[in-house]
Amino acid sequence: MSRRLVPALLVAAAIAAALGLVACGGDDDNDTTTQIGDVQGIDADCGSIEYHGSGTPTKLIVSDLPLKGDSAERSKQQNDAIIQELARKGWQAGNKTQVAFQACDDSIASTGEWDEDICRTNAQKYAANPDVIGVIGTYNSGCAAIMMPVLNKAPGGGVPMVSPGNTFVCLTEPSPTLCAPDEPDKYFPSGKRNYIRVVPNDAVQGAGMASFANEQGIKKPFILIASDDPTSEGQGRTFEGAAKSLGMTIAGVEHYDPKASSYTDLMKKANAAGADAIFLGAILEENGAQLIKDKVSVLGPNDGAVKLLAPDGFGQQSTIDQAGADSAGMYVSLPGKVPGSLTGAGSAFVKELKSQLGDQPIEVFAPYAGQAAEVLLNAIRIGETRAGTIAALFKTHVADGITGTFSIAPSGDPTPAPISVQKAASTFELEKTIVPQPELITAARGR
Repeated sequence: MSRRLVPALLVAAAIAAALGLVACGGDDDNDTTTQIGDVQGIDADCGSIEYHGSGTPTKLIVSDLPLKGDSAERSKQQNDAIIQELARKGWQAGNKTQVAFQACDDSIASTGEWDEDICRTNAQKYAANPDVIGVIGTYNSGCAAIMMPVLNKAPGGGVPMVSPGNTFVCLTEPSPTLCAPDEPDKYFPSGKRNYIRVVPNDAVQGAGMASFANEQGIKKPFILIASDDPTSEGQGRTFEGAAKSLGMTIAGVEHYDPKASSYTDLMKKANAAGADAIFLGAILEENGAQLIKDKVSVLGPNDGAVKLLAPDGFGQQSTIDQAGADSAGMYVSLPGKVPGSLTGAGSAFVKELKSQLGDQPIEVFAPYAGQAAEVLLNAIRIGETRAGTIAALFKTHVADGITGTFSIAPSGDPTPAPISVQKAASTFELEKTIVPQPELITAARGR
């Protein structure tokens, strides 16, 4: 897909104006704009409608992300990236459709995590609003699983949904070991798919991290999985399947209570089992910082005899900020490429985004949110309606896009699908980019 570049100074001015107006939801701003022209916004935990193009908008794109808690900065940057791409495209999808944007929140203040009721209510409001032409989100796969069937049955052939962050395998692909028998079909009750993602799923991530662990000489990893979280379960099990395929011996698989005050007993159990690595099937919000601290307390530093591995839920600056020095040396996998490794259009996009963020490290999912916006805008240009946009999404081929060159497979997943492994220091630093072998991805899925 070609990219129309706007002169840098004009883009920067448009972005600065837009970013100055974005609301993160949940505040008491009585001046929130919920209608521009004939476009009606979402009456939920959302910010103002944003539009900085010519004339008045005719359609609305919404983002659905957790704007509170540990992921707040990550989500804010994703919204910044979406606005940057909209500004780059002149707030237009081709010459026929002017597109406004509204950032909505799916998290609650008490936990900082996504909330099932909010995800469902948000989806119902998006589906019922005929001005909504697409959703960019979610970040959390559990929230997506609630929203997807609602959006799939929406009037007009369903609401198109493009995720920059969901990695749960079962949203798009079946697996006898990871998924329920009715997954992923239950997410598409109409019988037609309306959901794609621009990041690789957990089978790719698990295969990539297992491949990296094998290269590091790890022979006996111990896997800890957050209880009652399908995404964490999937991340732990995909790593397990790929690790076994590579000849590793699993020292143990244990589930932990995210509300516990200490995990030293679990770390002692891993030590007794002879583990040479700990893999955390979890996200930072599930008491991840305490897990890291207790790992180091019992098993030593992460660059010592027992390594610490984790998936993308830990791949944010908040991990280092919360765990402090104990995070040093841990390896974190990320779906796709890290911002600093992007080239061409991606490098230019990151440079522009960095100019708005200053010294704040760019979160890995920010460019993918920009890529989601680019893909969605192109599909709206071609399809114009909800149903037409959905059809166009499944014909997507991106050449030198923000995150590189890729196509969307019939499942809704991007191909090819790289992953990145980073190492924690004062910030996360890229260790290696990996494109896992197809047979290892199959092993991770349990097929």
